[in-house]
Parts: sequence; structure tokens; C-alpha cells
Amino acid sequence: MFRIRRIYDNIFPVNQEAIKQVQQILRAQFSGLAKHKIDAIPMLLQNPLEYRFRSILFLAEGDKGQVKGFALLQHAADLNFCFLDYISAAPGRTGGGIGEALYRRVREEALELKSTGLFFECLPDEPALCKDKEYLKQNAARLRFYERFGVRPIANTKYETPVKPDDDCPPYLMYDDLGRDVKLSRKSARTIVKAILNRKYGDVCPVDYVDRVVGSFNDDPVRIREPRYRTKVTPGELNIKQKHAPEVILVVNDMHEIHHVHERGYVESPVRIKSILQEIMPTGLFQKVEPRHFKEQHITAVHDVNFYNYFKKVCELIPANRSVYPYVFPIRNAARQPKELPVRAGYYCIDTFTPLNKNAFLAARRAADCALTAAENLLGGYRLAYALVRPPGHHAEHRAFGGFCYFNSAAIAAQYLSAHGKVTILDLDYHHGNGQQEIFYRRDDVQTISIHCHPRYAYPYFTGFADETGAEEGRGYNINHPLPETIDAAQYKTTLQKAIEQVKRFRPLFLILCLGLDTAKGDPTGSWDLKASDFEGNGFKVGSLGLPTLVVQEGGYRSRSIGVNARHFFIGLYNGFRSTL
Repeated sequence: MFRIRRIYDNIFPVNQEAIKQVQQILRAQFSGLAKHKIDAIPMLLQNPLEYRFRSILFLAEGDKGQVKGFALLQHAADLNFCFLDYISAAPGRTGGGIGEALYRRVREEALELKSTGLFFECLPDEPALCKDKEYLKQNAARLRFYERFGVRPIANTKYETPVKPDDDCPPYLMYDDLGRDVKLSRKSARTIVKAILNRKYGDVCPVDYVDRVVGSFNDDPVRIREPRYRTKVTPGELNIKQKHAPEVILVVNDMHEIHHVHERGYVESPVRIKSILQEIMPTGLFQKVEPRHFKEQHITAVHDVNFYNYFKKVCELIPANRSVYPYVFPIRNAARQPKELPVRAGYYCIDTFTPLNKNAFLAARRAADCALTAAENLLGGYRLAYALVRPPGHHAEHRAFGGFCYFNSAAIAAQYLSAHGKVTILDLDYHHGNGQQEIFYRRDDVQTISIHCHPRYAYPYFTGFADETGAEEGRGYNINHPLPETIDAAQYKTTLQKAIEQVKRFRPLFLILCLGLDTAKGDPTGSWDLKASDFEGNGFKVGSLGLPTLVVQEGGYRSRSIGVNARHFFIGLYNGFRSTL
């Protein structure tokens, strides 16, 4: 088993290790490749301007991070073409579908980049060009493989001319029109071939050689060699539809349904998750990952250990199908706790409508695991992840639950990621993200920004004012944007742009987005009128930051529209992120 993963940089240790494995494959499978070419792989990712190609590295990766194969795609944005530099399975891994999966992924990428075509080199199957009979067999097998995709060498040119007269096996130049039946014009071919020879082989190809090869492209359109291997083509194999690659890690709380409060008016129900999944999965954006169990220390790093232990114990004692609501609160004496656990609920809660029941702890604990699993995947090299969880979490403070929230999953993930660099939590829920504000209020390594309805009108009422900017080391790192009870999409867009600029100035390594879909028209807990197109535009703005981003699901309670709005948000997020590449 393997998965295809894209590497964007070598910042994280997991990517550094993967690149080392890629270099090992290159040494083993391309024995004639110069050492400096192999050593340059990390720099290809870091400095596209120097190499005049933007490098895109795909891995076929096993469950334990072992690289089973890779493909290195070069994108020439200025000339609008892609060049497949290397594609290879690791030694002993051929024949397992790795090469085909990688090539399909490369074609999808080239198509999504709207490239003129995909070009690459393949060693010849002509005895006159290759003297070694064993190599001839291997070369023929490769060309037979590519013919399955309708990809064949460009014919009637001097591209196969050796740079040195005694060189053996000069490569063909292959052209993949990506299934669009697009003829390649002579002018385009000459421009592209000149770029390939100068950018990739400028250190070995003399100017007169380049001119001679480029000038040999005389056919207009260029000729493609006739099929030679009569390979059986699977229906639909030649044509690929432009589609989004599954690059968003999706972690769903598989225990959320056990937390089902049946009381009338309790809108935080299991149908929310179902409605979202029904809409987002057909996009093809998401790669589902099972949540992993994490130690409780990750939760108690954010929440008071006494609160954690109380929450766990009281939920174990409450009978099934019964809920306990806080009703007495310690305004006068917060230092002494009552003996009875149900009565003590008010000691740890900020409202009267968030219940404790048999399964609340289990569901909230699993939601935290989902957020941590998603965060772990960001550290594993993915750039976009979605923790689709309930119960929500952004109202949960260091030692208090409320607003349907018990553990602050976003804050727990932020704490986990902060060990590796600065983190911004951007909260787009209709209600103020009081939980993360309170938790990180005195810290300068986690920036907290919240766009919400003004606390004069909306829960949690007592926090979310613009003058709450942080304290001590955290002064200036908590930012609130309270908005009127009634706004239009343009006002929201302007405020979001301000928040985006504030994120840029902070320059975090990670972004955690608290996604509240209760800003939508008709939501029972909000008063704003954002539509699906607004969510898509807002998602694009967030994605355009280009940061490794973890989205944590918070509010949104209108089941008729929550899924559609989520789908549009993620389409925008993905497209915004892609626009930065």
C-alpha cells in the first residue's frame, strides 16, 4: 500500500528525510547521473528562480514514511509547459503500480496547471541508437507503457542527436497532450525545446548544438511517431478530466454520533457532520485519514488538569440518556467547590445550556484526537487538513466549558504545533472565540484573531471587544474584530482582508482556522446573510496566504445549507492555496 503525497519544501524533518530517500533512489536507479544534480534536489524546491523551473515533487509513500517511488515535475510558468524530469520506483518496487500512479498524478497536475503539454525524455528502442540489447528491451517496455496513455516520441527531428558523437542511447523527446488531442505547433515546439536544453542541460549543451536541434523542428504541427506496440487502451485512459487532486487531509470524528442531545432546541446535532460530508466528498479534494489516539497530556497542556479530571469523572457517573445542565455559578466564592459533582458543573461552565452527559467526554476527547491527527499530518508534509468534528471547541477556556464546547480542539492543535514555530488561530465563527483568546492571552508565539458579531448582541457576551489585545508578552497578539448585528458580504470581506494582513505581519509557520458556518443566511444562532459564493471567496482569501492550514469545524447549524457552504469554502480555500504555487 502507498499514497501519493506532494512535497512543497524541505522545512519539516519528515520532508528532509523523504528527500534523502529520493536522492538514494536517484543514485541507485540513475547511476550515470552527476552527483551535483542529485545534491541539488532540495535547492530545486527552495529556489525556482535560479533554475527557471518550479519543481514539484510527488512521492509514493508507504504507511511508515518509506519512499517507494517518486516523480519530479518541472513547471515553466513563463512558457506554460511541464517537463517530467524524473520518475522512478525504488529498487525492488517495480511492477506494483507505483509508476502508473505517479504518472497519472503528474498528468493531473500538468492539466490543472493548464499546461500546453507534458514533455519528458525516454531512452530509444531503435537498435541504431542503442547498442545494448538489454537496454533496448527495457526502453521498449517503457515506451510500451507510455503508449497506453497515447504518448509517443516526437518524430522527424534531431532531438536524439548525441551531444558527443560516441554517446550511446540519446533520448527521445516525448509529448503528452494530456488527452486533449492538441496538436503541437512548430513555433511552440521550438520555444519549449530551446528552454529544455538551456535550462536543464545548459552546462553540457553548446549553443550551436541547441540551435541545430531546435532548428530541426520543421513540421507544423510536429509529427508524433506512429503507434508501435499496439497496446490495449482502457476506455477513458487517454482522456483525463481536469480534477482536484486529493490534497486536503480529512479527519472525521468517528465517535461524534454518541453525543446526541435530544432536548428540543439543542441544535448541535449529528446531522451537521452528515450534511457536510455529503457535499464535500464528491469534490475529490479530500483524503480521509483515521484519527489517532493521543495522550491526555496534549489536552492538559491547554486545559486545567482538575477540569479535565472532573469532566471525565462526572460523565462516567451520569446515567445514560440523561443530561445535567449547570444551574449554580460561583460568583461569590470561586475558591470552594461543592461536593456533588452535578452541582459542581457550574464551577467549570460559563452558561446554562451546555449539558454534561454520559458521552460528552468521549466525543470531545475524540474531537481533540482528530485535531491533533490533522496537525500531525501538517508536520508530515501536507499543507491543508480538515478536522471535521463535533462537539465544537472554540468557547472552551482553560478551565471552563460552554457554548456546546468542552475541549478547545483548535487550541490543543495550536499548542501541539507551536513547538515547531509560530501559529495563528483565525476564528471565522459568528461567535467570539473566547476559548483560544483566554488560553493564549499572555503568549506571543500564538496569535489569536476573531471576526464575530459584537458581544453586545451575541454569545458569549462578555468577551470579544476590540480593546482586548492581550497582556504581558501577549500584548498585541490577540485581535478582535467585532461586527454589527447586521452586515453585508462586502463588510465581512473588508474585515477578513484586514485579518489576512494581520496574519501576514505575524508571519506564522502554521494557520489554524476555526470554521464557523453559522455566519450563513438563515442560521438559527446568527443574524448574518453570507451565501455560498461568499464562503468560496472568503476561503480563497484564506488559502491565498499559502500557509500550512488546519481547518477545525466549529459552528453552523442550518442543516439545509451547511454542507453547500462548506463545499464552497473548501473549493475557495484550495484554489486560493493553488494560486500561491
